[in-house]
Amino acid sequence: VSGKMAAAITRGVQSVPGVGTTIKHFACNNQEDNRMKVSSNVGERALREIYLRGFEICVREGHAKGMMTAYNRINKVYAPNNYDLCTKVLRNEWGFDGVVMTDWFSTGGGKMRNSLAMKAGNDLIMPGLGGNKKDIIKGVKSGLIAEEDVRRCCGNVVKAILNSATQREYIG
Repeated sequence: VSGKMAAAITRGVQSVPGVGTTIKHFACNNQEDNRMKVSSNVGERALREIYLRGFEICVREGHAKGMMTAYNRINKVYAPNNYDLCTKVLRNEWGFDGVVMTDWFSTGGGKMRNSLAMKAGNDLIMPGLGGNKKDIIKGVKSGLIAEEDVRRCCGNVVKAILNSATQREYIG
């Protein structure tokens, strides 16, 4: 789907009050085989003009409310742990103010660190297992991730909940 088409679909879905979309897989998710170990090595120009352009259009024009990071590495850095993409580009440059989440089970087994994923800008570690929580707490205690990072992530999740159709149905 082109960026313009994805933005149009996103606007259409989100025209229903309290409903949001999650765009995935951010970014360079080019293969299914070995996707948790592969590194998509790409130069800055190609990254921005080819691989990120559709996401940018969907964020800027479609105002997507959610983004899911990919399993792969981008230039040797796992997508969920990539601060440059999740925070500098997505939030700071493009103005994304929704929820960023990892793909399911993408932060276990020595691949990506839960605490580093949160520090990079992921608000939700999916599916939210006990080990995820333990790693985040350990990361805060060791200074790997600041308590402010966790609070920022919590704030983004709470904001999404308060703007959701479920909240409107049950709370008003």
